[in-house]
Amino acid sequence: MDQEERIALFLDYENLAIGAREHLGGMVFDLRPVADALAERGRVVVRRAYADWSYFDEDRRMLTRSHVELIDIPQRMGASRKNAADIKMTVDALELAFEREYISTFVLCTGDSDFTPLVDKLRALNKRVIGVGVERSTSALLPPACDEFLFYDHLDGVEIPPSRPRRAKAAAPVSPAPATSSPSSEEAPSDSESLAALVAQTVSGLQRSGSGAVTASTLKRTLLRKDPTFNEADHGFRAFGELLRHLAGAGVIELAGKGDPEVSLPEHGDREAAFGLLRAVVTELAGSGPVALSGLKNKVRKMAPDFSEKKLGYRSFLQFARAAATAGMIGLEWNPDADDYLLTPPAEG
Repeated sequence: MDQEERIALFLDYENLAIGAREHLGGMVFDLRPVADALAERGRVVVRRAYADWSYFDEDRRMLTRSHVELIDIPQRMGASRKNAADIKMTVDALELAFEREYISTFVLCTGDSDFTPLVDKLRALNKRVIGVGVERSTSALLPPACDEFLFYDHLDGVEIPPSRPRRAKAAAPVSPAPATSSPSSEEAPSDSESLAALVAQTVSGLQRSGSGAVTASTLKRTLLRKDPTFNEADHGFRAFGELLRHLAGAGVIELAGKGDPEVSLPEHGDREAAFGLLRAVVTELAGSGPVALSGLKNKVRKMAPDFSEKKLGYRSFLQFARAAATAGMIGLEWNPDADDYLLTPPAEG
């Protein structure tokens, strides 16, 4: 019980209601999916929603049944009413942060970038901040400021009308299907490779910079620090553990232990040799400048016909090249002018 997160939930209700109505096919905002997502993260001890409730009569009944304290901002002056609600919510959140030290997590349900300074202040007070907002009405400035950001559209239980389908929620797991010639099947490997590369790079970085084993929970927290909108459900997995088991089965990572398993990269005796091979090829080709990633695999195979990055546990040649870059064997950087990754020999120390 002492290790359980205590959560304070604050809803900028007008922002949520309008965002859902305008961008999710006219649907009415429902608190239940948010409550279910928070139940997985801790115990909600404070629930407050801010709005002029004369405009949200039915919503008020729904929130009252969910034990939400309704803070009424009765002014009817457009932007002035909106500012009053924002200020009241900000003051209440800060007051709670100072008065109730046991509250460890603040959940701000809004997509308004005006709350970014509040997020910064709460984090400076050593509070974890989770944002929740409708994707298309959420400012791009807000999610990176939070420790975690949940798009309401992607939460379990949110049923968006067919005219506005969700981005990837109903997609199949990232494991690519058997090769076909259809264009749609060619999109899955790209998503799979991107996910595998993100996880492998993160594990590699934690192994190099950390003093102990990398656990699944540590990996998830790090992925969220990199991208607060990261959600395994967007890749077709019901839980983070399921995603890890999928990647382990594909040879991208290895898992050890139960509960909160340790995560590591596969150990293959010829990995260093493969990195050395790539370095040699890049060094040989770099006389006239950086080497493009496109077509490089064929040049590596000319030197070593049996080369395969999949035998080394990598899902793509790009992931293999990124791992080599992480190991300091090559330089790797995206070049928008070339519309490709460019590789260079390592700088001489």
